[in-house]
Amino acid sequence: MGSGSIFVWETLGTAILILLGTGVVANVSLKNSLGNSGGWLLITFGWGFAVFAGASVAAPSGAHLNPAVTLGLAVADQVDWGKVPVYFAGQLVGAFLGAVLAWLTYKLQFDTHDEPRNTRGIFCTGPTVPNVGWNLVSEIIGTFVLVLWILLSPGAKVAEDGVPQFGNSALGYAAVAFVVIAIGNSLGGPTGYAINPARDLGPRIAYAVLPIRGKGSAEWGYSWIPVAGPLTGGLLAALLYLALPV
Repeated sequence: MGSGSIFVWETLGTAILILLGTGVVANVSLKNSLGNSGGWLLITFGWGFAVFAGASVAAPSGAHLNPAVTLGLAVADQVDWGKVPVYFAGQLVGAFLGAVLAWLTYKLQFDTHDEPRNTRGIFCTGPTVPNVGWNLVSEIIGTFVLVLWILLSPGAKVAEDGVPQFGNSALGYAAVAFVVIAIGNSLGGPTGYAINPARDLGPRIAYAVLPIRGKGSAEWGYSWIPVAGPLTGGLLAALLYLALPV
């Protein structure tokens, strides 16, 4: 597939991922929304199904939707390094656009929210207990689990006798959604489980530039952690994959 097509599909798929993912957080967080106070479980399921929707749309490009996944696949020699910047660009642009669309959907709820300075968390992640080293570790571990699962999960195959042999990804992109839900529920508590540099950086940029009434800081001092942590986790997962007898 050419670079232009990769960019288009990754942009579209990531935009849908972030629109639905940011949307579920807005639904839970904003006062005048029907999902207000829906809780962490609603958020993690919302993000999981957002991955399913975005990945299904972006299937023609391989549905990376995540620079950490792209990096892991490149290190594992499953993606041409020359196409890595195109994947990254599509993912970041799509993440920004998805966040803007989520804001447009909830514009009136943002305008009438009684704590506008606390709306940054709708767009991007942050730690419950700030600590650079441990926050980084949390993001590394969560992303490591995701990328290693992707690398070790073959698709469904048909044996020579015609009998289907189903691998871990026999459910298609729904299987990835389940993994994301599991990571969110099990490992997402410390930092909000970005596990995707574009998922955090694109919406953070959107939050910084959107005309949100009374908004607070974009917290740029923390912003490098949900970028560096997932990329490191993806790299480590790929290195382990290469070392395994698979």
